[in-house]
Amino acid sequence: MTGVRVAGVGLTHFGRHPERTGRDLFGEAALAAREESGVALEDIESINYGNFMGSLSERQGHQAPLMAEMVGLQCPATRYEEACASAGVAVREAVRAVRSGEADVILAGGCERMTNLSTADVTEGLATAADELYEIRAGMTFPGAYALMARAYFESFGGEREDLAHVAVKNHDNALPNEYAQFHRAITVDEVLDAPMVSDPVGLLDACPVTDGASALVLVSDEYAAEHDVDAPVSITGSGQGGDNLALHDRERLAVTPATERAAAEAYDDAGCSADDVDLVEVHDCFTIAEVLAIEGLGFYDHGEGIGAARRGETTATGDLPVNLSGGLKAKGHPVGATGGSQIAEMTRLLRGDHPNSDHVEDATLGVTHNAGGTVASAVVHVLEVDR
Repeated sequence: MTGVRVAGVGLTHFGRHPERTGRDLFGEAALAAREESGVALEDIESINYGNFMGSLSERQGHQAPLMAEMVGLQCPATRYEEACASAGVAVREAVRAVRSGEADVILAGGCERMTNLSTADVTEGLATAADELYEIRAGMTFPGAYALMARAYFESFGGEREDLAHVAVKNHDNALPNEYAQFHRAITVDEVLDAPMVSDPVGLLDACPVTDGASALVLVSDEYAAEHDVDAPVSITGSGQGGDNLALHDRERLAVTPATERAAAEAYDDAGCSADDVDLVEVHDCFTIAEVLAIEGLGFYDHGEGIGAARRGETTATGDLPVNLSGGLKAKGHPVGATGGSQIAEMTRLLRGDHPNSDHVEDATLGVTHNAGGTVASAVVHVLEVDR
């Protein structure tokens, strides 16, 4: 089985781009990844493309061949949809294809265009990642769903809103130097606590923004990299995927995320590592409570211990385990179909040393990315390692 290397990464600025189309955004990211990789365009054998709500936001289905066209290719192209984990799954399937020997070069990533819609329409579109029969018809939205998870956490393990506020403050601080981030504004704990309440205990500054953006990666086999002298020091050495019941009422507990635990166990086993070996992590913090659930599900903290990690400084840029040095979904932004690819692009930059926050982890050799769908009914975890 061959190894898989990240030969090139490409990102658009994450933010409001209502005047641009999804095809335009993905084309920018994909061509940037191809240029950075130095791989010949004609060597790309297929495209794995993540997108969640393009059929709603742009009335455009069958997007994958369109995205191939934007890159200048007519190769096989497939769209992957797994809610907010769409790009994570697209990358995972690319990793599996390269490892198996089916392909040597795959372009993987994703895109979402959202800010052209009203807030109500975005909320309605995102809600389709929940259970239509039992949750959406009852009026469930994702701020409400994560508020239920936060309440369950507080009741099971303790904690308070101020603990969550420190997560938001940390991630906004991390986003400040990131040129691709949506927000370049520091916030305070008091600002988070005083922000309008969306669904108690989730306030406005506990939530990620609505975002347009795209991400892309050129993945190559070890053999291709060696034969073509491709400079690709970062490898994806572990990949895992987990699942859970879709609707919250069908789960035994709301304060834990078994899908993350299952994905992490598979990824760690695949890479031959454990949570103790991880130097830094990018997690799916669509809401501040989601970061807490993620760092516990990934095995960095016991249940009930992760809530105070940011407040104690353990997950800050200078802490023992930096979390979301990119700014995370909270401050970098969350173009749903692009996020999983963006996390791997950011982790690659951090490990290579060319990210504005790389100085905080200059000796790091192993990082983990965590991409989740819905209320973590789906989770994808990747382990990345850098040659030193």
